[in-house]
Amino acid sequence: MSEPPAAIILADSVTKPTGAWIGAVLVSASHGGVYAAYCAAKAAVRAMILNDAGRGKDDAGIGGAAWCDALGLAYAAIDTMSARIGNAEDMAARGAISTVNEVARTVGVAVGQPVMEAAQLLTLAPTVTAEIPVYEEARTELPPGPSGRHVVLADSASLIGPQDVGQVIVCGSHGGMLGTDPMTALKVDGYAAFYNDAGGGADGAGFSRLPALDDRGIAAGTVAAMSARIGDGRSTYEDGVLSRVNETAKRLGGAEGMALKDFAQRLIA
Repeated sequence: MSEPPAAIILADSVTKPTGAWIGAVLVSASHGGVYAAYCAAKAAVRAMILNDAGRGKDDAGIGGAAWCDALGLAYAAIDTMSARIGNAEDMAARGAISTVNEVARTVGVAVGQPVMEAAQLLTLAPTVTAEIPVYEEARTELPPGPSGRHVVLADSASLIGPQDVGQVIVCGSHGGMLGTDPMTALKVDGYAAFYNDAGGGADGAGFSRLPALDDRGIAAGTVAAMSARIGDGRSTYEDGVLSRVNETAKRLGGAEGMALKDFAQRLIA
């Protein structure tokens, strides 16, 4: 009896799996780094297509490609300039493949293909039998400053919770809203929040959280993708250079070209 064809699932974020993802081809508008690939692999997908996030520092935006090859898991990513990061429907409508790992290449996926054409080919990808290695989800709270506020470092915005209300949040995640809901910009009311700009991306989607956070009175900014590794909160903090800040951040002294670490220290002073 032949195996039924694999489903193709669209998801704005790779951090919100459901049972329907098991054995499916996941088309997710998350960045294509190792953490995102791990989340998809842990959800037992057959294959994944993510966003290359401008590739960025150390090619972190496509770090999941080699990681998936080691597991025998098919992986591809789209050019961040071809569709809005954080928006899976836009990705499906106009995304173009920019990166393909060896496993995906064996079923015919190639650079330049439209996303849904590549997704159909990936329904033929082999299922993974290897054990998924443990990923140490990085979340660190630095010592508080004179204000009593502290800096929270998180590899993913999914690691932010109620305990982070009023704090300075530094994420490895991209700076794009998920879908079109402005409340996805930050799930708690932080004092400030910072992200990776994912190369700016189509329609400037990599900056789209910033005006939404302005509306909530939350200072926010992005670091340039080439200055810090996407998916790595500590690199965002230690290496990141601000590429854009919102009006609330400007009133607190933030400016493009400033080292994020310096601005974050000012915010907790």
